Amino acid sequence: MAAVGRSLRGVRLPTRRRDWRLMGRTARLVLSLPTYAVVAVLASALSLSAFVVSLNGPVFLDLVVGGALPLESRLTIFGELYPFVGTNFTPVQGLLLVAVALLTGVDVAMATYHFREHGLDRKQGGAGAAGVVLGTLGAGCAACGSAVLLGLLSLVGVSTTLLFLPLDGLEFALGAVVVLTLSIYWLADGMRGGEINGCPVDI
Repeated sequence: MAAVGRSLRGVRLPTRRRDWRLMGRTARLVLSLPTYAVVAVLASALSLSAFVVSLNGPVFLDLVVGGALPLESRLTIFGELYPFVGTNFTPVQGLLLVAVALLTGVDVAMATYHFREHGLDRKQGGAGAAGVVLGTLGAGCAACGSAVLLGLLSLVGVSTTLLFLPLDGLEFALGAVVVLTLSIYWLADGMRGGEINGCPVDI
């Protein structure tokens, strides 16, 4: 019964405290390497920008991309579209967007590390290979994919119905948090038993 609670059709889920400790320690070890820390920062910034642009499509297109405003004004308007800078998002919404962006950065950095160091070698086992694939898909589809989906929905007029959702359509971001967290766990699980930056990963 415990095995069933911990897995879903053979897929391992992070249900124990040591699973979360493994995720945290593995992510910390990967991010201790400067190259992957930079990858994480860049991926986080791009992810947050994708969300901001998609959720503020008309303003971005009319005032930042189009129009006759000087460059300085356009950059100011663009900066104010971000959480905690402007007033477009509530504190809860801003925290959610930032959390997704940070998780995306960690996920991409871990997937990049795993792919560069281990590739898709069968010796790493199914969890490692699945982690790399889902790491890429998790970051790309959950974060940026949700942003693109919201943008496409707004083009066909569906965005007005999102206003009736409790988080004004940011439920997509909640889904991204779940997917990204699972992806990070599977990546960490695939690195179990190896070494990162000279430190062993928990077995």
